[in-house]
Amino acid sequence: MRIELRATLVALVLCTAMLGLAYPLALTGVSQVAFSDAASGDLVSANGRVVGSKLIGQDFKSVPRYFQSRPSATGYSASATAFSNAGPNSADLRDALVARAAAYLRRERPYDPTLTRADIPPDAVMTTGSNVDPHISPRDAAIQAHRVARVRHLPLRRVQTLIDDNTAGRALGFIGSPGVNVLQLNLALDRETRS
Repeated sequence: MRIELRATLVALVLCTAMLGLAYPLALTGVSQVAFSDAASGDLVSANGRVVGSKLIGQDFKSVPRYFQSRPSATGYSASATAFSNAGPNSADLRDALVARAAAYLRRERPYDPTLTRADIPPDAVMTTGSNVDPHISPRDAAIQAHRVARVRHLPLRRVQTLIDDNTAGRALGFIGSPGVNVLQLNLALDRETRS
């Protein structure tokens, strides 16, 4: 019995040391060397300070001169990523979508009077599974461009060029949808209006 107990304890200590310490440390070291930006969270700096991450959306709703991120049920908190199990028959989901669509129209229609509820892209009113997606669709960005161009006194064509410059295509050319990174686009706008 003592021999088996000792063998079990030795196996436990070795497995804990190898799989709980050595393996994670080795992977962390390799990732820091091979993919240092991604391993550090793809942090974005402006004026010498970190302003966010390429991987996590932010709330820009209070500043009309910025493009707005997708809605988030968690306040864009990376520590509270979660999704709703609300399905197509959910009254709560329906009410949330109607409220978000109304808010979207209130924000964007003054700059594009032809905008209707049917024109609103789905990603402008729907959250993602993580609630922290940093991207919006090019269609949503094109609608918001009218507001941003007017508030910043920039030509609409220049804002559209910045959108194009900050649009990522499909992964491997066929996976997912093109997306515009809102933080990077807003920082590009800030650089544009400073120069």
